[in-house]
Amino acid sequence: MYKPIKQVGLESAVMSASPHQLVVMLFDGALSALVRARLFLEQGQMPQKGEALSKAINIIDNGLKAGLNMDIGGELPGNLANLYDYMVRRLLYANLRNDAEAISEVERLLTNIADAWKQIGPSPSTLQDAI
Repeated sequence: MYKPIKQVGLESAVMSASPHQLVVMLFDGALSALVRARLFLEQGQMPQKGEALSKAINIIDNGLKAGLNMDIGGELPGNLANLYDYMVRRLLYANLRNDAEAISEVERLLTNIADAWKQIGPSPSTLQDAI
């Protein structure tokens, strides 16, 4: 019973979110998966670690990277795509070698980008004007 209610809440949040908020959700999901992966690694729960890393890789590669608009923004989209590729490689390495530092490195990189993204978001007054 709990999971369907949670799923409905997530679907509602996604359906009503702005494009900016959707990207924030992707960052939050990837970061949450990285924290879980690191904790599972520390606890020796390797199958769960692998699942969490796979989720983070999927969000980074098929969400954040795939969502880049390569036609605008000059060099920034290409640089971000390269950085996302690097993160995926580090997470694959972390999964193969059980390397907590590689997970932490990606977590730091992703946090920096997420924080910058959140700062450029629409202000509450801009959102209110749009309503």
